[in-house]
Amino acid sequence: MNSIIQYFQTQSADYFGMLTSHIYISVLAALIAFIIAFPLGILVSRSPLGRALAEHLFGLIRIVPSLAILMLALPFLGTGIKTALVALVALAIPPILVNTSSGINAVPAATIEAATGMGMSPRQVFQEVTLPLAFPYIFAGFRTAFVEVIASTTLAAYIGGGGFGKIIVTGLGLLRTDYLLIGGISVAALSLVSGALLDAFYRSRTGYMRVKEPARQARGN
Repeated sequence: MNSIIQYFQTQSADYFGMLTSHIYISVLAALIAFIIAFPLGILVSRSPLGRALAEHLFGLIRIVPSLAILMLALPFLGTGIKTALVALVALAIPPILVNTSSGINAVPAATIEAATGMGMSPRQVFQEVTLPLAFPYIFAGFRTAFVEVIASTTLAAYIGGGGFGKIIVTGLGLLRTDYLLIGGISVAALSLVSGALLDAFYRSRTGYMRVKEPARQARGN
């Protein structure tokens, strides 16, 4: 414990630098993955064959260890954040894509027909009916991807990408248990905090779902 306290007393600037780098890489990777996977999930949801092919393809990519993807991309992209992003984006795409496709397909056909019968255009039906109803699925996929990315960003240190992996790698090399504890606990804490923040955002966006149930119960009484 004394060595951990001493670390923060003498190297707090390095620690916050790693924290900033870890958050930056994780957020950037998750956003890039969402930009790729969200429209692709919408596209493949319209075709059972396309959905199956996309899910299997990205599922196979997800099986490949992130460290292996790093090593494969290293000769082409070199060291640094770019190579780390390739591996992290590949990790984050599958849950977003699959959940987006599943969420859209989970919207009842009767609901779509009712909206169309009310005179809504296909775009209005998609934006005002399909997406809101599919949102819980899509958000769950993004949350899963983001938390996984935070945990896997530690691998970026192997190619000079920064993040908390730097102190973990240093701890492994020097056999410093205090470094390993600081790095491991920091990553775990960051994952928990990120998950809590995303859950709070989800609750703020889906409050109407919790209001309906008490109202229904009140009518029943």
